[in-house]
Amino acid sequence: MKIAALDIGLKRIGVAFCLGSNIVMPQNAIIRRGRNQAARDVSSLLKEWQIEKVVVGLPKGGNFEDEMERRIKHFVSLLDIGDIKIEYIDESFSSYEAKELIKGDIKQKRDGRIDSISAKIILERYLGF
Repeated sequence: MKIAALDIGLKRIGVAFCLGSNIVMPQNAIIRRGRNQAARDVSSLLKEWQIEKVVVGLPKGGNFEDEMERRIKHFVSLLDIGDIKIEYIDESFSSYEAKELIKGDIKQKRDGRIDSISAKIILERYLGF
Protein backbone atom coordinates (compact mmCIF):
# COMPACT_ATOMS: atom_id res chain seq x y z
CA MET A 1 0.00 0.00 0.00
CA LYS A 2 1.26 3.47 -0.89
CA ILE A 3 1.01 5.72 2.17
CA ALA A 4 1.84 9.41 2.59
CA ALA A 5 2.29 11.41 5.77
CA LEU A 6 1.64 15.14 6.06
CA ASP A 7 3.01 17.49 8.69
CA ILE A 8 0.72 20.46 8.09
CA GLY A 9 1.99 23.79 9.30
CA LEU A 10 1.03 27.38 8.73
CA LYS A 11 3.98 28.07 6.39
CA ARG A 12 5.04 24.67 5.07
CA ILE A 13 3.66 21.16 4.64
CA GLY A 14 6.09 18.34 5.21
CA VAL A 15 5.55 15.25 3.08
CA ALA A 16 6.87 11.69 3.34
CA PHE A 17 6.02 8.51 1.41
CA CYS A 18 6.14 4.79 2.02
CA LEU A 19 5.54 3.11 -1.32
CA GLY A 20 5.03 -0.48 -0.23
CA SER A 21 8.40 -1.29 1.28
CA ASN A 22 9.76 -0.69 4.75
CA ILE A 23 11.43 2.53 3.67
CA VAL A 24 9.95 5.93 4.46
CA MET A 25 11.24 8.72 2.22
CA PRO A 26 10.84 12.42 2.98
CA GLN A 27 9.84 14.47 -0.07
CA ASN A 28 10.25 18.15 -0.84
CA ALA A 29 8.00 20.19 1.43
CA ILE A 30 5.22 22.26 -0.02
CA ILE A 31 5.57 25.95 0.72
CA ARG A 32 2.22 27.56 1.58
CA ARG A 33 1.60 30.79 -0.26
CA GLY A 34 -2.11 30.32 0.37
CA ARG A 35 -4.25 27.45 1.58
CA ASN A 36 -5.95 26.87 -1.79
CA GLN A 37 -2.61 26.76 -3.62
CA ALA A 38 -1.17 24.41 -0.99
CA ALA A 39 -4.24 22.15 -1.13
CA ARG A 40 -3.93 21.94 -4.94
CA ASP A 41 -0.21 21.14 -4.69
CA VAL A 42 -0.76 18.43 -2.06
CA SER A 43 -3.68 16.94 -4.00
CA SER A 44 -1.63 16.82 -7.21
CA LEU A 45 1.31 15.18 -5.46
CA LEU A 46 -0.87 12.50 -3.86
CA LYS A 47 -2.57 11.73 -7.18
CA GLU A 48 0.72 11.70 -9.08
CA TRP A 49 2.17 9.08 -6.72
CA GLN A 50 -1.14 7.15 -6.58
CA ILE A 51 -1.24 7.33 -2.79
CA GLU A 52 -3.86 5.08 -1.17
CA LYS A 53 -3.79 6.40 2.40
CA VAL A 54 -2.74 9.67 4.03
CA VAL A 55 -1.60 9.93 7.63
CA VAL A 56 -1.90 13.43 9.05
CA GLY A 57 -0.15 14.53 12.22
CA LEU A 58 -2.17 16.36 14.87
CA PRO A 59 -0.46 18.14 17.75
CA LYS A 60 -1.61 16.85 21.13
CA GLY A 61 -1.14 18.90 24.26
CA GLY A 62 -0.04 22.48 24.34
CA ASN A 63 -1.93 25.74 24.48
CA PHE A 64 -3.15 25.76 20.89
CA GLU A 65 -4.08 22.09 20.43
CA ASP A 66 -7.76 22.72 19.60
CA GLU A 67 -7.02 25.63 17.25
CA MET A 68 -4.33 23.72 15.35
CA GLU A 69 -6.52 20.62 15.08
CA ARG A 70 -9.32 22.74 13.63
CA ARG A 71 -6.95 24.39 11.12
CA ILE A 72 -5.39 21.09 10.07
CA LYS A 73 -8.73 19.35 9.59
CA HIS A 74 -10.01 22.35 7.61
CA PHE A 75 -6.97 22.19 5.35
CA VAL A 76 -7.48 18.44 4.83
CA SER A 77 -11.11 19.13 3.87
CA LEU A 78 -9.80 21.32 1.01
CA LEU A 79 -7.87 18.43 -0.55
CA ASP A 80 -9.29 17.04 -3.77
CA ILE A 81 -8.18 13.43 -3.31
CA GLY A 82 -11.28 11.37 -4.02
CA ASP A 83 -11.61 8.30 -1.85
CA ILE A 84 -8.07 8.25 -0.43
CA LYS A 85 -8.39 7.26 3.23
CA ILE A 86 -7.28 9.85 5.82
CA GLU A 87 -6.04 8.92 9.29
CA TYR A 88 -4.94 11.29 12.04
CA ILE A 89 -2.26 10.45 14.59
CA ASP A 90 -0.48 12.26 17.39
CA GLU A 91 2.54 14.13 16.03
CA SER A 92 3.81 15.34 19.40
CA PHE A 93 7.51 16.19 19.37
CA SER A 94 8.04 15.06 15.76
CA SER A 95 9.40 18.47 14.76
CA TYR A 96 11.71 18.48 17.78
CA GLU A 97 12.96 14.99 16.86
CA ALA A 98 13.51 16.13 13.26
CA LYS A 99 15.55 19.12 14.42
CA GLU A 100 17.66 16.87 16.65
CA LEU A 101 18.28 14.39 13.82
CA ILE A 102 19.70 17.04 11.52
CA LYS A 103 21.28 19.32 14.08
CA GLY A 104 24.02 21.31 12.39
CA ASP A 105 23.26 19.98 8.89
CA ILE A 106 20.81 22.65 7.86
CA LYS A 107 21.55 26.34 7.83
CA GLN A 108 18.33 27.44 6.12
CA LYS A 109 15.41 26.23 8.23
CA ARG A 110 12.68 27.67 5.99
CA ASP A 111 13.20 25.31 3.06
CA GLY A 112 10.95 22.64 4.55
CA ARG A 113 13.45 19.84 5.10
CA ILE A 114 12.67 19.77 8.82
CA ASP A 115 8.94 19.61 8.04
CA SER A 116 9.38 16.64 5.69
CA ILE A 117 11.65 14.81 8.15
CA SER A 118 8.92 15.42 10.73
CA ALA A 119 6.42 13.85 8.27
CA LYS A 120 8.82 10.90 7.93
CA ILE A 121 8.84 10.49 11.72
CA ILE A 122 5.03 10.66 11.81
CA LEU A 123 4.78 7.93 9.14
CA GLU A 124 7.36 5.73 10.85
CA ARG A 125 5.38 5.98 14.09
CA TYR A 126 2.21 5.06 12.25
CA LEU A 127 3.88 2.05 10.62
CA GLY A 128 5.47 0.98 13.91
CA PHE A 129 9.12 1.35 12.80
